[in-house]
Order: sequence, then structure tokens, then C-alpha cells
Amino acid sequence: MKPLFVPLKTEYYEAFADGSKREELRRYGPRWNEKTCAVGREVVLSKGYGKQHRMAGRISKFKRQHGSTFGSTYKAAILDVFGTLDIEIACVAIELTPNAEVSGAEDLERLAYACQVACSRSAGGRV
Repeated sequence: MKPLFVPLKTEYYEAFADGSKREELRRYGPRWNEKTCAVGREVVLSKGYGKQHRMAGRISKFKRQHGSTFGSTYKAAILDVFGTLDIEIACVAIELTPNAEVSGAEDLERLAYACQVACSRSAGGRV
């Protein structure tokens, strides 16, 4: 399974980097659930969508929780983002891989291969 890509605002990316943040909260649904956020799955934390600032890690815990059952700090964040506490939240705990920044090189290799395959198919199997 591919690593789960998690784009973050700068403040949250930096909080993961300095160790003060270990969990990411997202709206529970098709993209953020027990299947897509399986414990042990690799993740790539990204500062926004750029390829310059990325960290690797693994999902260490997953839980589905109603917004109203969180503590005051998380409740404030949930209200700020979603405007209500009457929402199911995917709480994803992430353990960073020490000294493992992810470069864009892996993405470029995958893209080059995909282009090669696509070109091969459109040329009738010839490259």
C-alpha cells in the first residue's frame, strides 16, 4: 500500500517536526477511516503540497471519535475548522521515522515510470 499523504499547514507541520504534535484530526469519511488509516501504514507528512518539506512516519494508532468528546483544546480546533462539534473525527496518531525526510526523488521516479507505461500503451507496446 502506498504511503498516506498528509498535507499540513506550516504550524502543524512544524509541531510534528518539534515533537509537540503527535496526532492529526480529520473528518471521518472515505479518505480518513480504519481502512485507509491502518495501524502500521507509512505516511508522508508534507508542509502544504510542495515537495520541499516532507517527513516520513507510520500510523501508530487510529480511533474514530465524536467531536463533542474531545478535550477543550481539540474541541476549539474542531469548532474552528468545521464550525460544529456534532461531527465524527478520525484521530490518527503518527510516529515519525527519525532523521527520515522524504525527497521528491521518489515521486519523480514513480511519475517517470507511469509516463513510460502510458507512452508504451499509446504506442502499441513500443517505447
